[in-house]
Amino acid sequence: MKKINVYKLPAAGEARERLRQKGQFWTPDWIAEAMSEYVIADKGGIVFDPAVGAGAFFRAAKTVAREKGLQVKPAGMDIDPTALRQAIEYGLSADDLAAVTIGDFVLDPPKGKLAAIVANPPYIRHHRISAKAKEQLRRLSLQITGTVLDGRAGLHVFFLIRALSLLEKDGRLAFIMPADTCEGKFAAPLWRWITANFALEAVITFSPDASPFPNVDTNPIIFLIRNTEPRDAFFWAKCREAQTAALLTWIRSGFTSDPTESLLVVKRDLSEGVSTGLSRPPMTAAKSKYVLGDFVRVVRGVATGANDYFLMTDEQARQLGIPRKYFVRAIGRTRDVPTEEITRETLISLRDKGRPTLLLSLADTPVESFPEALRKYLDNGIARGLPDRPLISQRKPWYKMETRAVPPFLFAYLGRRNSRFIRNTAKIIPLTGFLCVYPRSNEPEYVEQVWKILKNPGTVANLPIIGKSYGDGAVKVEPRSLEKLPIPDAAIEQSKVSMQTRLLEERAPFGTHGPLKKTPDGSRRARRIPTRSK
Repeated sequence: MKKINVYKLPAAGEARERLRQKGQFWTPDWIAEAMSEYVIADKGGIVFDPAVGAGAFFRAAKTVAREKGLQVKPAGMDIDPTALRQAIEYGLSADDLAAVTIGDFVLDPPKGKLAAIVANPPYIRHHRISAKAKEQLRRLSLQITGTVLDGRAGLHVFFLIRALSLLEKDGRLAFIMPADTCEGKFAAPLWRWITANFALEAVITFSPDASPFPNVDTNPIIFLIRNTEPRDAFFWAKCREAQTAALLTWIRSGFTSDPTESLLVVKRDLSEGVSTGLSRPPMTAAKSKYVLGDFVRVVRGVATGANDYFLMTDEQARQLGIPRKYFVRAIGRTRDVPTEEITRETLISLRDKGRPTLLLSLADTPVESFPEALRKYLDNGIARGLPDRPLISQRKPWYKMETRAVPPFLFAYLGRRNSRFIRNTAKIIPLTGFLCVYPRSNEPEYVEQVWKILKNPGTVANLPIIGKSYGDGAVKVEPRSLEKLPIPDAAIEQSKVSMQTRLLEERAPFGTHGPLKKTPDGSRRARRIPTRSK
């Protein structure tokens, strides 16, 4: 596997991008001590950290053991020897690090079982893992869990799998990991394996203001797992205040101390928790009868492969001399649309600010048929190596752009705490910062009814149920997930939307689909949509 620096305490002033490459996120003392408390319990002994880094958990384990009158022996692994030098700078001794080995915990683990494992594994997302390493990880997941996890699982997920496979009988594990561990495409089989073989004792989440990693693009969760008979319930906690002592007190009490203002605790059914998502609070409202996909189809925005080349300003197009007919109006950034509607005035304002709103939208027309100015611009793209870029290289010819029918509504899904539906009265085409939302009928009355559903506060409030959570309260929603968004019954009643109207898809095309063709008998056949059970 490619070596990755996994220590957690970054040097002062280090850029976020460098932190992402290394997976370095320092674990604060109040978190490290609470997690160490869980694995130490009343036993002491060896406490193993598979990603030692600057030694936050070693220091925490020593503090907890001293308070409890126990003896602990730190042990662990790290792939980067420079991290251990930093651990000494932060107060650990050579004796504390004597049982630490340099090596790859995931692919070359220690021999024998471990009774207490605590870690903040490196947060290395899948696209930063080499193809060779990915294949090794695929084989590892098949060997340990009996299934191959989806390729979008990050390195931290395999740290968890490997650690659980080494946990001795009645041993304890405490991992702090990003929310995608229970929200990603790989989450369902992962948690089926975990909950079928281990006891999930507690899950600890954080409100944005209490995050252990402020200003970092991740939503952290702590998993406390024991190698004993699986249970049908677990404790779900939410820290509502940073640095709270209530977390350590609660864990030290064996999850029996009373909740406080700073720590919400709920006992949850395991099947409900896994189904809802361990990062999400329990579902308290009655299950909705309908989901958004009953009324709309969702398609991602246009992926250009090179926005700086294909998306340009009016002035750039004028200077290049490319005729207007080769462009469509488009929006690339969510912050270019701060309101709930894109209007003609919005486009005029963006043009005056020098923002790009013209998308070069070419078909597979031969280059020879284009005017000279456009041919020169395409030659410039070739000189820049655009045809060899991964996404662009899949298009034939390389300059042929994806197309979309104008969506009546957009969904801005990458903004911080500002995910929202937007009405597209300017008739623009969105890029991948947005999702295209197409009502299942283009009848004006139906479109208005759908808009009432989309802007209902209860609809937007349900987004965390189906989205992936990131740092600072941000939520990202994929097209298929958005179609699963539960719609409150009150929103349906308020909109007076007709469930019969939604079946009339033959009236107009949507998304990338063309009009429905006539059947041999001359009629138009609408695609059947399963009716949801009431």
